[in-house]
Amino acid sequence: MDGIILVDKSSGWTSHDVVNRMRRIASTRRTGHLGTLDPMATGVLPLVVGRATRLSQFFVKTDKVYEGTIRFGQATNTYDSEGEPLGEAKPFLATPESVEPLLAAFRGTISQMPPPVSAKKINGQPAYKLARKNLPVELKAVEVTVHDLTLLGCDGPDVTVRVHCSSGTYLRAIAHDAGQAAGVGAHLTSLRRLRAGDFVIEQARTLDELQELSAQGRLGEALLPCAALLPEFPVCPVDRLTESQIRQGRDFRTSPFRTPTGARYVKAVGEDGALVALGEAVLPNLYHPMLVL
Repeated sequence: MDGIILVDKSSGWTSHDVVNRMRRIASTRRTGHLGTLDPMATGVLPLVVGRATRLSQFFVKTDKVYEGTIRFGQATNTYDSEGEPLGEAKPFLATPESVEPLLAAFRGTISQMPPPVSAKKINGQPAYKLARKNLPVELKAVEVTVHDLTLLGCDGPDVTVRVHCSSGTYLRAIAHDAGQAAGVGAHLTSLRRLRAGDFVIEQARTLDELQELSAQGRLGEALLPCAALLPEFPVCPVDRLTESQIRQGRDFRTSPFRTPTGARYVKAVGEDGALVALGEAVLPNLYHPMLVL
């Protein structure tokens, strides 16, 4: 079991909860996730399994697509519906005319202050752990990019949006800041991740579905093998002798007819179709095995 399994996470589960369950389903401790989802959130959570955990560094800064609902009229200390209300609730009737000017401020590259209850690290400690102990949380604003922020609908105080954003963007913070700009407060009531990098919700399965596949000995059907990952890297087929040399750390050549000249990285794939290594260019058509599986 080496590859990525896409989980459609249920609300109420932490990302670590999902990892622990998958370790039992796949019978391996070598499992991790590619990007935290809040417990309230649902949707695509890519899990790396087996030797694929070594590829995690290549999936850290991927764009995400979310759909979420913002409720105007009440702020919370976590910026979502799981937190404690801050102040009195205020009436707000959301209309496209009243909401669009608020959303416009969050399109493009912006400076965003992460929520105090978040996975951001402060001196090595996640901010949410400090917040839960009522300790001061001093975060710094970060630059993020909101490629697209589309208003999908308004219903009373609720506003549904779709967001395509860079890694590290918090839709909770957008909700909170929009509420501040409106003067009535706001928080996020639902969040669903539809895409994480190249991985889309249509590929994902629930944990119960994965458990059933495992019970039938068919868990491999849900696995995206390592050789199929990172499709932007050209494939370089290697024979058994070259594979053995790569595993010894020796540079390897690629065919100029099969591999685009100038490609920084290539995937060395063995005769059995499995990923052997990722190679980094040292000369035209000569690659050093920077990561061997």
